[in-house]
Amino acid sequence: MNRAPSDLLQAAFADPVLDAQKCFRAALKALSEPGTRQPLVSVAAIEPLQAAGYALCLSLLDNDTPLWLAPAFDTPAIRANLAFHCGCPIVETREEAMFALLDSAALDDLSGFYAGSERYPDQSCTLLIQLDRLDRGPALSWQGPGIDGSRLVGLPLKPAFWQQRAARNDFPRGLDALFCAEGEVLGLPRSTRIGDSLQEVA
Repeated sequence: MNRAPSDLLQAAFADPVLDAQKCFRAALKALSEPGTRQPLVSVAAIEPLQAAGYALCLSLLDNDTPLWLAPAFDTPAIRANLAFHCGCPIVETREEAMFALLDSAALDDLSGFYAGSERYPDQSCTLLIQLDRLDRGPALSWQGPGIDGSRLVGLPLKPAFWQQRAARNDFPRGLDALFCAEGEVLGLPRSTRIGDSLQEVA
């Protein structure tokens, strides 16, 4: 396991195995039922990384999952804790990343993240996206596998994100995304089709 400065380290899951399994299952359920919120196990935040984002990192990352950090999350404390608790290599270029930890400011440009190949679409990069909340944005109609008919989802995202996502998705190639906020995770797999803006979600 990688070494990290001890004064930067803080506690992770109370039960590393069971809590990681619970969060891993929550992430899988979020992707299999797009647009639904799934609860995550509580863990201390590492500012500016919220507890929900940190819980996803602890459950999804290991020494075989290179991670790219958005500038907001590229801090000594976050690097040290991810290195110690997850062992994931932190890469400098987007093309090398299997996961990317992003904040809302980083969503205007998704270029460079690997969208997989026709033969191995499952090897694409997964986006872990921290938001302030998972509602009160324009309600969009989501359709596709895991959704009965359609589902209205109101993530607080700018149009640029949806444009970037469309540019990177050519099914089966594409980027899967896990949005997290306030102790919950919401999944957006590449297979989900997004309709028009309908209303503001209260």
